[in-house]
Amino acid sequence: MIYHPGNSVLHRCPPGVKLLLLTVLLALTVRYPVPMLVPLLSLYLLARIPWRVALAQVRPLWMLLLVTGAFQVLTLGWVRAVDIVCGLLVSVALAGLVTLTTRVNAMLDVLVRVLRPLRLVGVDPTRVALLLALTIRCVPMLAGIVTAVREAQLARGAGRNPLALAVPVVIRTLRAADALGEALTARGADD
Repeated sequence: MIYHPGNSVLHRCPPGVKLLLLTVLLALTVRYPVPMLVPLLSLYLLARIPWRVALAQVRPLWMLLLVTGAFQVLTLGWVRAVDIVCGLLVSVALAGLVTLTTRVNAMLDVLVRVLRPLRLVGVDPTRVALLLALTIRCVPMLAGIVTAVREAQLARGAGRNPLALAVPVVIRTLRAADALGEALTARGADD
């Protein structure tokens, strides 16, 4: 889910302020990953985001967090592993909170305004905003493709074979990318 409608303080906060706050909180997360769980939970409560919606922001990470945590325990010890896993979890959840409380158009407008001075060095802020919009759109689309392929596998009794999952996911993703490319070309975004 990208935007969760609401009337909380965070929903009403200007997008630029939220992005600045996100930057500060992410910097603090790098230094203090475990203690940042408290402000994270407080902000989700302040935004009145239902717990199921909040968990949906980090649910796709469970495998990455598990593998990363296990590797870090083996190489750096459990204390550092907890820090790294908490840092990843808090970072993604904070970014998720911003997207849950900010309309995409408002976020992209702020990005275009912030990047406007970069026109002097050849950066087109509207293209950067388009790239971000496509990224925001494609992440849930990719998650949907993985979910659909996994459900089809389980329905056929194929089990959890990673190769049987990867091949159809890659094929469907490439088809979706081709369709998106054709749509962008039809709208003149290919130059």
